[in-house]
Amino acid sequence: MNVNKAIIIGRITQDLELKAMPNGNSVLNFSVATNYSYKDASGQKVEQTEFHNVVSFGKQAENIAKYFVKGQEIYIEGRLQTRSWDDKETGKKMYRTEIVANQFEFGAKPNGAAQGGGNFAPQNNTQTNQNQNSNNNIENNNANEIEYPEEDINPEDIPF
Repeated sequence: MNVNKAIIIGRITQDLELKAMPNGNSVLNFSVATNYSYKDASGQKVEQTEFHNVVSFGKQAENIAKYFVKGQEIYIEGRLQTRSWDDKETGKKMYRTEIVANQFEFGAKPNGAAQGGGNFAPQNNTQTNQNQNSNNNIENNNANEIEYPEEDINPEDIPF
């Protein structure tokens, strides 16, 4: 059995720009930063930031571009894919590994950001009970917005 699955929760690192492919489908390329902290041999706390390239297509790309902003936390689930092309200037073979998103969810919103729309159903046919319960609660409460927990994280403190 083969498995190609990537799951990240991090913050969007740039303003989102939705583009159209030649066939008319929407595409969104963006980056998500995740942090990892540990203590080194001397006991000092060390933080590392990892940047992940993400690509989304179709209605999912449109929804992400519509409801997310730079600095906002996002949950992405998808598969890893490596693309290659020949650089026109140098003639060298170039590579880019990215997460092709097939599901996303809202995370905590940054301070001062506009309220987002709501929780969107995954683009694939599998949903966890948690997602179904969450969607049912939103429908039962007739809520158009998600209440986000208050956080001590300031997007201006993110090192990018």
